[in-house]
Amino acid sequence: MAYLAISVSTDRLSAGIVDDDGSVVVRDRVATPHRDVWPALHRLVRRVVAANPDDADAPIVCGVSCEGPLDDAAGTVSPMHMAVWRDFALRERVRDLAGLPTVIGTTAEARVLAERWVGVAKDVENVMVLVMSDAVEAGVVVNDRLLRGRLGNAGQLGHLVVEPDGLPCPCGGLGCLTPYVSAASLEVETNRPLRRAPASIVERAGVMTGRAVASAVAVFDLQSVLLAGAVPSTFATPLLEAARRELDQRSRLVHLRSGVDRLEHRVELDLTVLGSEAALVGAAALAKWHDPDRYDPAG
Repeated sequence: MAYLAISVSTDRLSAGIVDDDGSVVVRDRVATPHRDVWPALHRLVRRVVAANPDDADAPIVCGVSCEGPLDDAAGTVSPMHMAVWRDFALRERVRDLAGLPTVIGTTAEARVLAERWVGVAKDVENVMVLVMSDAVEAGVVVNDRLLRGRLGNAGQLGHLVVEPDGLPCPCGGLGCLTPYVSAASLEVETNRPLRRAPASIVERAGVMTGRAVASAVAVFDLQSVLLAGAVPSTFATPLLEAARRELDQRSRLVHLRSGVDRLEHRVELDLTVLGSEAALVGAAALAKWHDPDRYDPAG
């Protein structure tokens, strides 16, 4: 059994074929163009399908991850950082191209499913993955079920207020998490690439992350939170330590503590260990756990 996996982000389009063990059999990627995104993705998918070895399983379902927001019922996406796509009929376009049942989900939904499939959260029934790249969003699994919400946008932690009357957010609000931890916002604010961000900015990003995570673990009663994306992979341990300190200060209930006191039920906060193929494994995970009654290739 195999899955056609497609990942759409503001900087990269990726496609591949992933087997039922979560191994990527075929992969390819291109930089996301400023315009003509669909033609570029169309060509990429055709190349990947043509490159599948003759002795390998043909994909039976397609999973597509894309930065939110999206409308799962309509099959459309409107990535906040991709102005050329507004209410873009991504599921229908991919379904017609691939001739396969097609599932769409946010990048973070895909990542949390990937962690539960082949990552460190295999046996964790209550877990969140917070993705911090240009977009900031979370995928949340509670009692072994992925939370999707009304339109498929559950987990948009990037728009949780962490600093009242704080920095302006692209959504139009003030003090949301996004302007403090998204790669695009930090690079604009500092006029530097992420790897050259001052220590004070890294510390602040960790504090704001800890505030958001504290709210999330209290609301969802989580066991584990994993940080993923360009910002955690670049800021690494200093970000994580600042986030853990803030989480400890704001999570005083016993079952929420994540400190050094080895409580049996404490919340774990860590960095994801999935590497460069995580995006494709996540998109395949969306396909693997799809509901066949909802995603008929005929529409």
